[in-house]
Amino acid sequence: MTMLPNSQEARDVAYQLHAYTNARAHQKNGPLVIERGEGPYVYDAGGKRYLEALAGLWSVALGFNEPRLVQAAMRQMQALPFYHGFASKSHGPSIDLAEKLVGLAPVKMSKVFFTNSGSEANDTVLKLITYRSNALGQPQRKKVIGRLRGYHGVTIASASLTGLPNNHRSFDLPLPNVLHTGSPHFYKDGNAGESEEAFATRRAEELEAMILKEGPETVAAFFGEPVMGAGGVIVPPRTYWDKIQKVLKKYDILLVADEVICGFGRTGRMFGCDTYNIEPDVMVMSKQITSSYFPFSAIMMNDRMFEPIADESNRIGVLGHGFTAGGHPVGAAIALENLKIIEERGLVEQAARTGEYLQGKLRELADHPLVGEVRGVGMIAAIELVLDKQRKAAASTPGAIGTIASRLLQERGIITRNMLDAVAFCPPLIVGKSHIDELVGAVAGMLDDLKPVVAGLTPA
Repeated sequence: MTMLPNSQEARDVAYQLHAYTNARAHQKNGPLVIERGEGPYVYDAGGKRYLEALAGLWSVALGFNEPRLVQAAMRQMQALPFYHGFASKSHGPSIDLAEKLVGLAPVKMSKVFFTNSGSEANDTVLKLITYRSNALGQPQRKKVIGRLRGYHGVTIASASLTGLPNNHRSFDLPLPNVLHTGSPHFYKDGNAGESEEAFATRRAEELEAMILKEGPETVAAFFGEPVMGAGGVIVPPRTYWDKIQKVLKKYDILLVADEVICGFGRTGRMFGCDTYNIEPDVMVMSKQITSSYFPFSAIMMNDRMFEPIADESNRIGVLGHGFTAGGHPVGAAIALENLKIIEERGLVEQAARTGEYLQGKLRELADHPLVGEVRGVGMIAAIELVLDKQRKAAASTPGAIGTIASRLLQERGIITRNMLDAVAFCPPLIVGKSHIDELVGAVAGMLDDLKPVVAGLTPA
């Protein structure tokens, strides 16, 4: 066995291996128990502080101890802790929130339906699409198209829309009538010598070919995140959404924009649809709508979507769908206060400025031998880790590098998440440049820690 010399290099390698081993031990011995939060930081049961670089689960816009949201919840609890929206009943917070959301919409919208999570919202949209097709006398028009690497939730229906294999395996998913076209990830899916423009054109042509193969009269809707989140923070080429929308309009297919991650400032605009000039028929919102201080989600739709549903409900006499806690008054009150704070503090504009700084600082790491791609927009980004930059190849075990990287970052006081070998960053909207410097400094250190740890891994 070759002994390392007693040098700083030897001590560095020893520290790196210890950090990796210690992180593995933490995972083996149990979960990281978080006890409290303060701004963009959370603290574990031992008192260690972490910068929450994924905003919880892409969702805590205002940080982890915003007193105004707590006070809004308390006020509503004291006034009306619960009421429902069934049998022609409602309450002030849900009415006010629906009006607020319609006013914020990037395109003309008509109605809002409240649910409790992004999964539940997308599940509901699928049900309503079926209902609408029957109302229009088009019972054959039930197919919907999602995208590979897209994420839309984990109920039976929304997990079917999700284009990630691990959400399908052993669940007997996807359900029939749910199709998946290619992702907009140029780095991984672009052909040799192909430009981003040509790649976007090819993806639109592939979508059209799928529609024609299935029969345009059988395809009801297309679901897409403006920027894919859980699939690896996949930012579409500049003209991608323009080309996709032309195909959908050609065949009279509904467009559902899943804004669960992108909505309320994440991309540097109020909605991802604003960033990419998307004109949806339906928008699905959750996560940052309450900064995740309360489980809450909303579906916003235009008249093209709503009117046939209303006609069918009038014919039948009822819309046989809804949830006990849908439009919960406490959740709606928190959402209203959350949106008020975002507007008062200019956090969407701040996200654009700080996001530009985040993207620039992360791109300074692009030449590192383990970094294949740095991608992102606004306050959402990812670093794709590789062993071979030229071949864009990670380890033979997918996710091996990303998992180690996330553990090493946690050792450095940064909580994030890897999707296979892409390490994601999505900090609360309240962070400033000093937080970004803290984050990127830790990432730079992690990359150097990572080199000796992954040296023995076999490239794919």
